[in-house]
Amino acid sequence: MSYKTHMYVDGESYSGVVPAKQPNKGGRPPAEVVEERTLTKENMDQQNPCRTQSRESGPNELDHVREAARRYGKLRFTALLHHVTIDRLRESYYSLKKRAAPGVDGVTWEEYGQTLEARLSDLHGRIHRGAYRAKPSRRVWIPKSDGRQRPLGIAALEDKIVQHAVGRVLKRIWEEDFLGFSYGFRPGRSQHDALDALYVGIERKKVNWVLDFDIRAFFDRIDHAWMIKFVEHRIGDRKVVRLIQKWLKAGVMEQGRWIETEEGSPQGAVISPILANLYLHHVLDLWVNQWRRKNATGDVIIVRYADDAVLGFQHRQEAERFLEQLRERLGKFGLELHTEKTRLIEFGRYAAERRKKRGKGKPETFNFLGFTHISGTSQKAGNFAVQRKTIGKRMAAKLKDIKAELHQRMHESIKDTLKWLQSVVRGYFQYHAIPGNEHRLRAFRKDVLRLWLRQLRRRSQRSRWTWKRFKERLAVQIPEIHIEHPYPGERFDAKHPR
Repeated sequence: MSYKTHMYVDGESYSGVVPAKQPNKGGRPPAEVVEERTLTKENMDQQNPCRTQSRESGPNELDHVREAARRYGKLRFTALLHHVTIDRLRESYYSLKKRAAPGVDGVTWEEYGQTLEARLSDLHGRIHRGAYRAKPSRRVWIPKSDGRQRPLGIAALEDKIVQHAVGRVLKRIWEEDFLGFSYGFRPGRSQHDALDALYVGIERKKVNWVLDFDIRAFFDRIDHAWMIKFVEHRIGDRKVVRLIQKWLKAGVMEQGRWIETEEGSPQGAVISPILANLYLHHVLDLWVNQWRRKNATGDVIIVRYADDAVLGFQHRQEAERFLEQLRERLGKFGLELHTEKTRLIEFGRYAAERRKKRGKGKPETFNFLGFTHISGTSQKAGNFAVQRKTIGKRMAAKLKDIKAELHQRMHESIKDTLKWLQSVVRGYFQYHAIPGNEHRLRAFRKDVLRLWLRQLRRRSQRSRWTWKRFKERLAVQIPEIHIEHPYPGERFDAKHPR
């Protein structure tokens, strides 16, 4: 089997036939066993079931794009837009959330679907004629756990469809370039995969210092000129590049006023996570990978999830030197570290012993992806172990939301409230129920029951809900604590065999 392609290799243009291989089992760049790299099972886009009759069971043209990207690292794809077909636009439409908030045009998912085929045909024509125009995002503000607000850009439904379809094509190329320690917004890679990699890295490598850094307002400060340069490293199709430029320059609407966007990519846009990964791949990942190979004498590990990253160092001097050079590196691309959220702390196997000798307290902790990481010891053998528990502020914020929702449901039936609470607790446990976090899980469940009992008693001045009656009839129906995740090392080794 073979397929036609247009490419640039080493600055020269080629157009011809490239033999197509069957997709290999290493679709994504493999994760690190901190530094060791192994191929893992393919994890390209896991799409929702297709609702068209055109789906084939064998390799499709996007598999060929991925294979070409894997085999030719410097290949520039000059013909990609033809992969954005009506069928692919339809698949993208069905992959969107049905109840998502509408954009500036006010069009909902169901409204668009009433004349879906006509709309998609018209959209497909405009894309390929160059007549498609991106609409500005509708800006809304959502509260953060620290009390501040984060800007969120809600794209118009049609823009979401096009971004999703184009994103599927671009992922096939860029996923072959991204490095193993990058986890955010990537197919087949979850937050728990990143947590596992960090846990394994700290325990199995010589990590004595941890750098936890945060990039200030990353999505709002992406430089458009640099972004397009990074896109053009691999994408030579001018029509696709112009689409990306349209999305970046579309601007935002806030309180009826259009605001031009000279930098940044709206959080909430379908294409933003893909572009953010590409930006950080060139700005951070490639540079870090080169730095630790050429500059470091000791072990250096890194795990990045979107713009949140943690690094581990064997030597303090190298960690400090890296941090200084990191600031300079980010500054070249319009980014800066968040001073208050960037910390270099002593952490690891010997942290407690060394701090005790210097007359200091317990090792400091750091937060990553919803969990506080603690330099502790195992309960049985007393050996060094990374302990993890739900971040206290996060849990308090969740309980506050539950309390507010229970107040809104004051006069709903007990059956409906029970069903909702079961879903909430079950969903919370699905993410937070990791080994060693049982204490926080018990506290969460207990507080949920306490809040519900208080709500039931306030429904009537003659409430008969005692704790005993509540416990026997209702509390037993709230999900009990069950550890949902295996130990990090077990899952990591299963996914990434030596």
